[in-house]
Amino acid sequence: MTRDLRQLTVPEGVAGERIDSALTRVLGLSRTTIVKLLEDGDITTGNQAMQKSDRVAAGQVIEVLMPAPLNQDPIPLTPLEGLTVVYNDDDIVVIDKPVGCAAHPSPGWMGPTVVGALMAAGYTISTSGPAERAGVVHRLDAGTSGLMIIAKTEAAYLKLKEMFREHEVEKTYHALVQGHMDPSTGTIDAPIDRHPKEDHRFAVVATGKESITHYEVIEYYRSVSLVKVELETGRTHQIRVHFSALGHPLVGDTTYGADPVLGKKMKMSRPWLHALELRFNHPTNGNPLVLTAPYPADLQASLALLSEAVLP
Repeated sequence: MTRDLRQLTVPEGVAGERIDSALTRVLGLSRTTIVKLLEDGDITTGNQAMQKSDRVAAGQVIEVLMPAPLNQDPIPLTPLEGLTVVYNDDDIVVIDKPVGCAAHPSPGWMGPTVVGALMAAGYTISTSGPAERAGVVHRLDAGTSGLMIIAKTEAAYLKLKEMFREHEVEKTYHALVQGHMDPSTGTIDAPIDRHPKEDHRFAVVATGKESITHYEVIEYYRSVSLVKVELETGRTHQIRVHFSALGHPLVGDTTYGADPVLGKKMKMSRPWLHALELRFNHPTNGNPLVLTAPYPADLQASLALLSEAVLP
């Protein structure tokens, strides 16, 4: 497969950093991938191969021969039923992602993707980042519904990545967790990394990456709590891992210890988790945006089953 030759100008925000660190932030690739590209001579400036110890300067032009996409199959350009465009302009598109849809292609995933659906609908997507993750600046699990931002231009992509790094995008989720959270408000500060024994899961690990979750109970039901969640960091499966670690897994999330009987009674076939609101300044014009997405039908139905069991 032909590899993409990407030319980029170093933004001021990473000036002075080592090349491996700077490109990890700008391109969205892992540091391991960047180091491999450096070792193979695939990252150059002025026709000279760069070394891992090199530091970058603002305005410096760097060429990167991007790695081939992990998924060697073409992105399926299939319009996606249930995907709703919440906001759209020349720079970004914000969508309400349905359940059963991944953010982008990945090894082993054969279902629909946000990237593929938008391309099928004729949207222009930024080519920044890994080829299979075009325009994706943050992700939701396939089993999580709600709001996602996709960059349409290279400038918007770079600015949004910086905004997420600097915690300038505020994200609010709603989750239904087993049991009663006590206290009703709090902060979960526990590092997360891949599970030491089960590669498909993540876990609280002492040597993991800093992970901070803030929560507030919205309503107590007979055996579950509806919780507002705000993320200070954005680790993979962060909400699911943190609440499971406290003994309050998300309803329906059997991967992280949820009671399958309760999930069946509530007709939940996926974790009860929804990305409800995004608050951020537009990456190009700076205008403040507050965007929301209502609960999808399956979450509404599960709450309806609880409506007669609200605790006093």
